[in-house]
Amino acid sequence: SASSDDSLVTMKKTVGFVEGTAIVLGIVVGSGIFLSPAGVAVNSGSVGLSLVIWALCGIFSTLGALSFAELGTTIPRSGAEYQYLKAAYGDVAAYLLAWTSIIVTKPSSFAIIAVGFAQYVTTPFYPGCLPPATVQKCAAAFCILLITLINCFSVKLSNFVQIFFTAAKLLIIAAIIVGGFVMLGQGHTENLTNAFEGSATSFSAIAVAFYSGLWSYDGWNQLNFVTEELDNPVRNFPLTIMIGIPMVTVFYILVNIAYFTVMTPSEIIASSAVAITFGDRVFGPASFIVPVAVACSTFGAANGSAFTASRLTYAAGRNGHMLKLFSFISVERLTPSPALIFNSFIALLMIIPDASNFSTLVDYFTFASWIFYGATFLSVLVLRYRRPDWERPYRVFLPIPAICFIASLYLIVAPIIESPQLAYLYAAIFIVAGLIFYFPLIYFKKVPPFMGS
Repeated sequence: SASSDDSLVTMKKTVGFVEGTAIVLGIVVGSGIFLSPAGVAVNSGSVGLSLVIWALCGIFSTLGALSFAELGTTIPRSGAEYQYLKAAYGDVAAYLLAWTSIIVTKPSSFAIIAVGFAQYVTTPFYPGCLPPATVQKCAAAFCILLITLINCFSVKLSNFVQIFFTAAKLLIIAAIIVGGFVMLGQGHTENLTNAFEGSATSFSAIAVAFYSGLWSYDGWNQLNFVTEELDNPVRNFPLTIMIGIPMVTVFYILVNIAYFTVMTPSEIIASSAVAITFGDRVFGPASFIVPVAVACSTFGAANGSAFTASRLTYAAGRNGHMLKLFSFISVERLTPSPALIFNSFIALLMIIPDASNFSTLVDYFTFASWIFYGATFLSVLVLRYRRPDWERPYRVFLPIPAICFIASLYLIVAPIIESPQLAYLYAAIFIVAGLIFYFPLIYFKKVPPFMGS
């Protein structure tokens, strides 16, 4: 474990149990459950199997988060996988993760959530037709800029926004679940009888269904990005995970059952915004609440995404794997402003291309991020073997990271074997291409004057 120098400007420990749970719930419950049940439904082939996949994704996310809790309490530094790969495998692995995450995966997830927010906010102004792409992109850009401003201004304000919007999304989830149970009580069970008829049997279809489900759970590791700001991490880390992620799993299963009470699987697959279709059929005149609540949900998730992504950029800057500038903290506000501004700049660039190209980009980088998740699960075992003397305030049951590592391998290998696509190769090439910058700039320290400190 490493501690920071007292004379340095550091970030305050302002994230307690409530804020931590709000970050986990707030980021995990983003737009996925309102937009992407279709991905799980289309690839699983049946109602029963899709519910099983939602449950397994939740269990897997909980086990993964518990493995990360050991790493987070052993290496109490912000930056999540970046710090753990650095400790287990050295600088090159950590740099490749930082390169892929900071340039692509983090800004793209921020941009996707902002685009989701824009879809829900602009739709009511264009009844009966799709809002123009330019209007949607402007709304997404406004969302990104506003969130960056909030996060540069104060950590406390960002935490308040997180808690407020998390409360709003829990209310809409409760409304959908109650609506679903009322429909069940009225006898709408036709989609839930013979639930496993037509289930998918191909390994790659099930792996792709898992990708969609796990995209909705993505964020289970977000607490690890803000470890340095976590109050009493030894207690709050495992507690937040053990309460937050199983809670999300139960919500997701109940919300999906609610959807199936009023929509057939083919209707869910055809709907671009499942929650709004559900609201129209169940809430009647009050259905306008759904797009408002979903917009709140996506805004909260985008805020959480920006908050945690900036901590990775900050950590990489501090270790010399990104520009030194990114490790600077505002002395008055104690926020990592340069890192926040850089992340939002790339996210803004990413909302320029067409949405269709964008969703394909995500699929391939989901594949890339599982390579790093797998390496991180393995690092729990590697560090136990190499560093048995390190203090571990929380120790995970060792078969858990081993199971998570094997599951990650399956998620990486199954789609490549069953339906190989060039795009998987492009994602791998992009990761390795980071070495072009690593050797001259970091290993040999040949840094141009304008990039130095």
